[in-house]
Amino acid sequence: MINQDTIVALATPSGAGAIAIIRLSGKEAISIADSCFQSVISGKSLSFQKTHTIHLGHIVDGVKTIDEVLVSVFKNPNSYTGEDVVEISCHGSNYIQQEIIQLFLRQGCRMATAGEFTLRAFLNGKLDLSQAEAVADLISSDNEASHQIAMQQMRGGFSSEIAKLREELLNFASLIELELDFAEEDVEFADRTQFKDLVERIRFVLKRLIDSFAVGNVIKNGIPVAIVGEPNVGKSTLLNALLNEERAIVSDIAGTTRDTIEDEISIGGIGFRFIDTAGIRDTKDVVEGIGIKRTFEKIDQAQVVVYLFDAEDFKNNSATFKVEIEKIKNKYPLKPLLVIANKIDKLSDEDKSKLDASLSTFERSHFILLSAKHKIGVDKLQDKLLSFVNTGALRNNDTIVTNSRHYDSLLKAFEEIDKVKSGLETGLSGDLLAIDIRQALYHFGEITGEITNDDLLGNIFANFCIGK
Repeated sequence: MINQDTIVALATPSGAGAIAIIRLSGKEAISIADSCFQSVISGKSLSFQKTHTIHLGHIVDGVKTIDEVLVSVFKNPNSYTGEDVVEISCHGSNYIQQEIIQLFLRQGCRMATAGEFTLRAFLNGKLDLSQAEAVADLISSDNEASHQIAMQQMRGGFSSEIAKLREELLNFASLIELELDFAEEDVEFADRTQFKDLVERIRFVLKRLIDSFAVGNVIKNGIPVAIVGEPNVGKSTLLNALLNEERAIVSDIAGTTRDTIEDEISIGGIGFRFIDTAGIRDTKDVVEGIGIKRTFEKIDQAQVVVYLFDAEDFKNNSATFKVEIEKIKNKYPLKPLLVIANKIDKLSDEDKSKLDASLSTFERSHFILLSAKHKIGVDKLQDKLLSFVNTGALRNNDTIVTNSRHYDSLLKAFEEIDKVKSGLETGLSGDLLAIDIRQALYHFGEITGEITNDDLLGNIFANFCIGK
């Protein structure tokens, strides 16, 4: 599948900037770059330079000088792609970038497709498939936790764990396959007791990895949090306080927020996407009614619901608010619900105590007194939100699965290992055991790329950016 031609692409984001990097990879990368490069040192040729060296000079098109550049040379196999690679650091003018790329295209390069540099790294054995996918995750990481997981996976933390299990299982599979060749002699080369221990260990590791996906998915994609409540209780003010900017319009007019407003921040390295919703109330206003309908849609999509109410109104009408809280709890029983009394700066200490005492024990464990306007209690809200995420695995540097393709393969591998375990317990014959083991090995291989196909690779690398 691997192409032998030389590819070129802009490796930095498109647009004007101080510096841009243009990358070439392939058998002719150095010679093509050399044909357009004029070193500041007379007679210096890139083809005869050592790997991992940088050279100052000019990119020229005949007698025309395009730009002064730094050229980095990486010779195979000690490069990102495993091929000869040249990276040209030029000035970030759009005109200069395109002039240099077009020059290389005329010299025999072709434009790289999305993710083709990383695809070549995979095909040349520089990365396994899970590490290659981690490159895309690293590029798209927008908080500390997702960055940490992507770095761990790119360094081979996840794939090495899978590869070790696969190797041990493969050794036993070989012994069982050998038994089939001596079926008439009725001999056992694979120690069944050791094999049972291995299967139990594999089940334990697979279960841990599968369970980690819930945390990994949250860390990778962020946690949607819906802020709901009646009109004019301070939902938009709370959103602005969390974001530290005037993101939502705030006024004393009930129903100001007609549609949902979303923004994301990082709390403790975890991304939270806050959704400010339209106030929930009976209304004849058509536009406001559409906004309220969307509020319930956003609550359905959210993983955490924050119910906000005016502390002064609660003091005078606590029964009504308790009914509303119970409605939300009953409608969304599986979603964590935080109940927040806002505008507590208007309450006396005695009123605050009465407010706290009026809530049940369960409600109090998810209850926060807060003043969004004066940012009192916002830090407690952030701590409470963070407590909903199991960051223990992250702190312990455990392997966390974030990729849905890996998750699917792990589930299938776990199912096959369960069949092997059941077969061992019931004394299943070696030929039938071998079928289930082969299937488990197949799903392990899908993760790291020992087993793959062109369609799978095309789907994975199509999501990469050009130049990576």
